[in-house]
Amino acid sequence: MIDIDNITKAYGEATVVDGVTAKLPKGGVTTIIGPNGAGKSTLLSMIARLIPSDKGSVLVDGLDVARTSGDKLARRLSILRQDNHMTARLTVRDLVAFGRYPYSKGRVTAEDREHVRRALGYLGLEELGERFLDELSGGQRQRAFVAMILCQDTDYMLFDEPLNNLDIRHAVAMMKLLRDAARDFGKTVVVVLHDVNFASCYSDHIVVMRDGRLFMQGTPREIIRPDILEQTYGCPFEVHELGGDRIAVYYA
Repeated sequence: MIDIDNITKAYGEATVVDGVTAKLPKGGVTTIIGPNGAGKSTLLSMIARLIPSDKGSVLVDGLDVARTSGDKLARRLSILRQDNHMTARLTVRDLVAFGRYPYSKGRVTAEDREHVRRALGYLGLEELGERFLDELSGGQRQRAFVAMILCQDTDYMLFDEPLNNLDIRHAVAMMKLLRDAARDFGKTVVVVLHDVNFASCYSDHIVVMRDGRLFMQGTPREIIRPDILEQTYGCPFEVHELGGDRIAVYYA
């Protein structure tokens, strides 16, 4: 479980995350949604200790992320940021192998190579292992970065807007992949999304943020409701049942 207690972050006079307290369940997919500027990515970055909080604490299975050593934390929690561009010219296999750095410090072992092999296979990247990242399509490149996170083999995998720059087919494939990885490997996936329908269809738990604060959290059926979405985004919604999922339609 990720236990967030009164976490706060401000930049000058602007408070970006304001006293958020929440418990993110272990296992499955938890999605963080909310309008632009709600503090979603900042909250995720504080959970992963990419940025320090001004107040409050985050515990991951009882470990205080602010006090836990970097090596120990990197074996429990991994994150894929929005700006995941690499300036170095790397092959897919080299990138995925970076996921093993917390364990081997760059001295690749047989166990590391097996993790790399499994991650490439799971993401369907075996034939692209020796290709350079700048030779890949956007969808292939995104899968390579997810393979790196999977190769890190942490209990908690965090993804900040992983659907950015993906077309609808690749976005659907990415969400299926994250959901399946949570199920197949017993991972906890926490993902920041803009699209409420992807959150509805692929999440077990949804956290709603608004104005830097926690607004609501619950199951998709509890969250994907016209009144909740209108209060969150400030525009009217209709919600329809389709294939067992709740699909939201918004209009001006």
